[in-house]
Amino acid sequence: MFERFLNFSRFQKRLISVAADCLALFFALYAAFSLRLDQQLWVPSREHIVVSGLTVVFTIGVFIKLGLYRAVVRYLSDRAFLTIISGVFISSVTLILLGYWLEVLVPRSVPVIYGALAFIFVSGTRMTVRMLVNRPRRLNKEFVAIVGAGETGLQLANALDQGTEYHPTAFITLTKANHRALINGIPVYDISHIEKAVREHRIKRLLLALDADSGIDRKRLLKKLEPLAIPVQTVPTMSELVAGQARINDIRDLELEDLLGRDPVQPDNAQVANSLYGRSVLVTGAGGSIGSELCRQIIRHRPGRLVLFEQSEFSLYAIERELQSLNQIEGLGVEIHALLGSVTHRRRCEAVMRSFSIETVYHAAAYKHVPLVEHNVIEGVQNNVFGTFHVAEAAIAAGVKRFVLISTDKAVRPTNVMGASKRMAELVLQGLAQRQSDTIFSMVRFGNVLGSSGSVVPLFRDQIRDGGPVTVTHPDIIRYFMTIPEASQLVLQAGSMGLGGEVFVLDMGEPVKIADLARKMIHLMGLMEKTDDHPDGDIQIIFSGLRPGEKLYEELLIGDNPQGTAHPRIMMAREASMAWEEVEQTLSRLMKASQDFDCLEVVEILKAAPTGFAPNGQVADLVWCNGDHRLSIVSPENEKVRRFPG
Repeated sequence: MFERFLNFSRFQKRLISVAADCLALFFALYAAFSLRLDQQLWVPSREHIVVSGLTVVFTIGVFIKLGLYRAVVRYLSDRAFLTIISGVFISSVTLILLGYWLEVLVPRSVPVIYGALAFIFVSGTRMTVRMLVNRPRRLNKEFVAIVGAGETGLQLANALDQGTEYHPTAFITLTKANHRALINGIPVYDISHIEKAVREHRIKRLLLALDADSGIDRKRLLKKLEPLAIPVQTVPTMSELVAGQARINDIRDLELEDLLGRDPVQPDNAQVANSLYGRSVLVTGAGGSIGSELCRQIIRHRPGRLVLFEQSEFSLYAIERELQSLNQIEGLGVEIHALLGSVTHRRRCEAVMRSFSIETVYHAAAYKHVPLVEHNVIEGVQNNVFGTFHVAEAAIAAGVKRFVLISTDKAVRPTNVMGASKRMAELVLQGLAQRQSDTIFSMVRFGNVLGSSGSVVPLFRDQIRDGGPVTVTHPDIIRYFMTIPEASQLVLQAGSMGLGGEVFVLDMGEPVKIADLARKMIHLMGLMEKTDDHPDGDIQIIFSGLRPGEKLYEELLIGDNPQGTAHPRIMMAREASMAWEEVEQTLSRLMKASQDFDCLEVVEILKAAPTGFAPNGQVADLVWCNGDHRLSIVSPENEKVRRFPG
């Protein structure tokens, strides 16, 4: 019967609502007179019937005018109840006036009693219908607890109550004084009683809804939630809500910063803004993880011109489209130019810098995936070493004032070609900094970037969702981590404070054990690790062995005496360098070995240079290992095309 009612047309439902309200108002009038006159079976006179009928008809008209019948009962809000109160008040006044005009006895207390009863009956019918409609939906929802009993938590509870997926059954507060309180009928539990709340309310998911100014230590909070083995998710930040980028009920996985468990580095925005405002800036590798975030942050400092230099057509298209939209929406007024090109083409780089009068270059174009570079030695060296060299030479020729290289912690005592090539790139810039002073060269060295291509966090998340196993290379492997926005902020900060030849590093705190990070993600996604001691667990962690060129421990400094800077979390290292003549000789040898496709010689040259390169295995280049190492080099005077012997 009730399901049939739900399938009625909108017009039919409104007619039923009008009829129900008519009955409710007539009954309220009858009850009001009976109570006032103290007659259980009060028989109204003809005049009372006329007054009552006119009152009801007028009240229905008022309800229609106020829009009461346009409200959907299942989503009834506080505004609807305010409408009912207004309509009932007008109805009571109408009853008084009709009694006076028609000279019908209406005791003064009757309109008051009638108004109260009318509100109870009219609103009560709607509350009953809403409860009946929502009860099946509520039973089908997943029971969740909201961690945070502030304004954000309350907004989330209201939003979820109107949704179809989650039903909030408890608030978890970090303020003991709020324990055992009720918020919108939902019980509040102190964090120390969370296990009891989970058990009593059959909670299947925890949603973090912490106010921005709560000052809660999220790292300690997650440590308390992790043993529960219940999925922990979060809601968008207030800035995202204000910007319209998300809604309060957009539930998502924990932010990378939460998993990282440390406070991000705060840049000196005034210094950064002063170095970028109104200037002409070039970003190489603008479509990559770091390059694209650099562009997003640079454009907000309103440079006069932002040039995007990228080899990948699709990546360039994507970042240009995003930046143009941001530029238009926020009215930044920045010239944006998207250019295809390779950093290995020196003349192209110089032409770009001269054409757009580039003042600052952020060099983010590089191959950074350790195993891939290990399997493609020549391409890794060409892009990371000679790409940096060509862009730097072009910058000097074009009169660029500042040049910032994005380096890596893998450049410190490297065990792989990628790290060695990045350290060699640092040496090239240090040599160029000694050779001239017109262009200021700086290098920024940081650890692994969470959320970039090849990052372990998205990989682990996908593996957990697929049922495992989670693959970790070694049980003792540790890494420094930072987020993409944080890394980009550091790069901009370094670019504004460099004087020439410095290597900037970030005080990143304690390194993270990758196996522990995997276990934390498993637990916070509501699952248990499967081990020999717990064979009934959900996800197994498998140690696959170190990949080619991979080492257990990453470092940020070669020396032991870093210098402080004006920024409390940024250090500066003036590490071993080469005279420009030595750099030039090394580059010449490296270029010849690359042209000869002699991977073994390339590795030996990188080892001989002061890079600290100590490979932990044999050359792993796939072509070198699987083909003929001999390559016939023909003099350009005799033949323009190099060929393999046939």
